[in-house]
Amino acid sequence: MEEMQSIGKKIKYLRNKQGLSQEELAIKINKRFGSSLNKGMISKWENELGDPRLETARHLALFFNVSLDYLLGLDVSGADNDIETIAAHRDSDEEWTEEELKLIEEFKEFVRSQRKQRKE
Repeated sequence: MEEMQSIGKKIKYLRNKQGLSQEELAIKINKRFGSSLNKGMISKWENELGDPRLETARHLALFFNVSLDYLLGLDVSGADNDIETIAAHRDSDEEWTEEELKLIEEFKEFVRSQRKQRKE
C-alpha cells in the first residue's frame, strides 16, 4: 500500500482483504456497534466522495483491527504488519467488549514498543 492513501482507499483495501462486500461490511459494523451504515455510505468513502465521521472511523478501525492513526493516514505501519494476529486471533464478527478491545490494543502497543526497542 502507498503511504499517502486516502481513508476511503484504506477502507476498500481492508474490506477486500476480508472478502466482504460493502453491504456485508455495513451489516457487520451495524451489528457490532449499533450504528446505521449502509453500502452507499461505504461506496461514497471508497470513491473519495466523503469521509466517515470520527466515531464511525473508530468503529472501522476496531473492526479491522488497525489503529485509528493508520486509518486516518497518521501512521503508515497499520494493516501491513501482522501484529493483529499476535495480539489476538479473532473473527471479525466475534463479539468483544470495549474493555477487552482496549486490552488488546494496549497489548499491541506493548509489542510495538518492544519491537522498536529491539531495532534501536
